[in-house]
Amino acid sequence: MIHVHYDIYLLLGSIIVAWVACFFAISIEQLLFRKAPPRFEKTILIASGAVLGLSIWSMHFIGMSASHMPAHAYFHSGLTFTSYIIAFIASTFAIWLTTRPTLPFARLVLGAVFMGLGISGMHYTGMMGMVVEGYEVRYDPILVICSVLIAISGAGLTFWMLFKKRRMAHRSFWMKLGVALMLTLSIVGMHYIGMTATSFYPMGSAGLIDLASLGRELLISVLFITCLILFAGFSVAILEQRLEHRNQQLAQANKELANQAVQDNLTKLPNRLYLAEYAHFLFNDHQYRNTKFAFLYIDLDRFKAVNDGFGHHIGDQLLIQLANRIHTLLTEQCKLLRIGGDEFLLILENASLDQAAEIAQNILNVVQESFLIAGKTINISSSIGISFYPEHGQNVQDLLINADAAMLASKNQGRNTFSFFNFSADAKESRSQSKLINDLYKAVEEHQFEMYYQPKYRTADLSICGVEALIRWQHPTLGLLSPAMFIRGAEKTGLIIQMGYWALEQACRQIHEWEQQDKNFFPIAVNLSAVQFEHKNLFKHLKELLAHYQINPDHLMIEITESTAMQHIETSLRTLEGLRDMGIQLAIDDFGTGHSSFLYLKNLPVNELKIDKEFIQDLTTGSKEEMILESIIHLAIKLGLKVTAEGVETPLQAEILTRLGCQQLQGYLLGRPTPVKDLQAVTTLT
Repeated sequence: MIHVHYDIYLLLGSIIVAWVACFFAISIEQLLFRKAPPRFEKTILIASGAVLGLSIWSMHFIGMSASHMPAHAYFHSGLTFTSYIIAFIASTFAIWLTTRPTLPFARLVLGAVFMGLGISGMHYTGMMGMVVEGYEVRYDPILVICSVLIAISGAGLTFWMLFKKRRMAHRSFWMKLGVALMLTLSIVGMHYIGMTATSFYPMGSAGLIDLASLGRELLISVLFITCLILFAGFSVAILEQRLEHRNQQLAQANKELANQAVQDNLTKLPNRLYLAEYAHFLFNDHQYRNTKFAFLYIDLDRFKAVNDGFGHHIGDQLLIQLANRIHTLLTEQCKLLRIGGDEFLLILENASLDQAAEIAQNILNVVQESFLIAGKTINISSSIGISFYPEHGQNVQDLLINADAAMLASKNQGRNTFSFFNFSADAKESRSQSKLINDLYKAVEEHQFEMYYQPKYRTADLSICGVEALIRWQHPTLGLLSPAMFIRGAEKTGLIIQMGYWALEQACRQIHEWEQQDKNFFPIAVNLSAVQFEHKNLFKHLKELLAHYQINPDHLMIEITESTAMQHIETSLRTLEGLRDMGIQLAIDDFGTGHSSFLYLKNLPVNELKIDKEFIQDLTTGSKEEMILESIIHLAIKLGLKVTAEGVETPLQAEILTRLGCQQLQGYLLGRPTPVKDLQAVTTLT
């Protein structure tokens, strides 16, 4: 047996060549691809693959030259060139893989296999091209498999480390050097274990000459352990890659859920929840830079008509197109939100009056342009109200309410315009609405309301012929508040539903007590808002109250305003007929101020007509009001209705109304709203 040894200098040289080549491959993205124009990427990729392939190929032949052959050896040119082509393809693939923005699990596995097989293919093709005179080449299959596994595991581990570090931080020189060392160990390990697997038999002889006879057993052990370590590392990398992919999916899902919470589902704009977070940033920014910002409250005019006429799906598409149009007008200092059905809020950071006015006018212009949706041309306009921080409010609620008040002013001016908030008497009152609305939620929860009763009197003998239940709010700090101060806020927030049902229950409870005490202050009239009159649970709730308190339904009267009754006349007729079938009395309140006509009045199943105080306050003998009232009273009586005059404050008014035939009077002249304990002491006027 011939003892063969390696040239230590050539062996170290082969390792250094491989390390430099791998470092070049790791750095190629930063050095070339990130700075080169896109049209040169393919050319650079092929050129880099050729250079890297030549470097790896050179390392292979330097490593082979580091060992002494048993006889004269030479290389077959065709197979040698083929081994270079394999190295070129594998190198090009490696560079391409390192320049990708991501490394999915499937690409990591396939890339590791392809790169490992490429390195192994280059080596064994080069070995096939080596001809040793008088000897034939044979391979140890176990060591060959180990060499291939080392190449695959090392390549996969290198790719995984490369992309993991890329996501963690910008790669430093030492980090790239370490990753290059990992790939170098894979190539060198594959090469020398492949050389260890190679044996030469003399032609026609069974004797064996090993290229690595010196310390062969020790070398095999070391290389086998290296193979296991690389393979185990690659397996761990695969598992962590899959786990990281799952974590990314979970993080993406959580991010989408978080976005949905602060995002409008239809227009994908931020919603009210986002506004709270964004406003906190704006207020902090104002403290540091003393800047101000504007709230532009955008409301579409007659949007309900679009939904009713074309369908809600058309209305939804209109809102989406509208949001896209407005977005074309925005800058980096603008933020558009959807805060309601057809209501949008545009926040302008560091804005002036002129800038706010300019963008408001631009929005009005783009909204006015026709919308083409599903083959239908739709035209619409908008009204805009503008408030500024800090002049018009110190918090989000005040700014929104004041911008809303300015928007309503725009609608009152004829729509399709914008208005700035101003501190008129009404505007000052609206500023306090935000606090009252906040307090109103607590008031409903804690039942801070009281019922007052204002009697009605017969004109014949001035005896009580019924009472009207009127809600009052016993505010903890402001004292007793009349409905005029909080009813509008209750309607805007929807709290009017709970308040209305509470008032109905209080009236039914009081009817039950008076029936037990044999006191006749009936009927008790309760006012219903338009929202509650159209509420789907009205009949169910009334039936439950009548059954619970076991009262005579004729002792309860429901009052609705003339405008409420006429808003949806067919629906109103059905509701009124249902209430009458239950035995409840009905009255039309504020008659003469809405858009009713006697044509509809004859069809309404009501018991009483209450004339609005606007006709009473200027009533004098021989006045136009007297002539109008005479016609109303006579016609109502002929229709079989009782007539009640509201707001009677002077003896002259009472005398004229009695002379005209009005049957019932109500007003401060006769009796103010009082708590129930004070009312029970009253029987008639004397």
